[in-house]
Amino acid sequence: MKTFVCAVLVGLLCLPPSQAKQSSPKVQVYSRLQGEVGKENTLICHVTEFHPPEINIELLRNSQVMAGAHQTDLAFEKDWYYHLTKHVPFTPQKGEAFACNVTHMGIPKIYIWEADV
Repeated sequence: MKTFVCAVLVGLLCLPPSQAKQSSPKVQVYSRLQGEVGKENTLICHVTEFHPPEINIELLRNSQVMAGAHQTDLAFEKDWYYHLTKHVPFTPQKGEAFACNVTHMGIPKIYIWEADV
């Protein structure tokens, strides 16, 4: 048993640095089509290059969570950094604000969608 525990510890110490370190997510918030008031669209929050994989993504309309959002399965690249995408159909109206709230390692951060009109 002692040999097994030593082997596991040695294995953990030999992990590549990219598997052992933390990385804050890179976040992009955009719409599928050009943002136009009154036109149906899709709000997308694409989150990449984060580690560890524990993360929560919320799409917001006027600071309220939007219903009906869909999220991709958690995926990772060869360097063990993860990525996710969450999207929801929406029709922006004048005066509304849209954002993506990403909580990683217990730290929330809000990213604002800016219509490209």
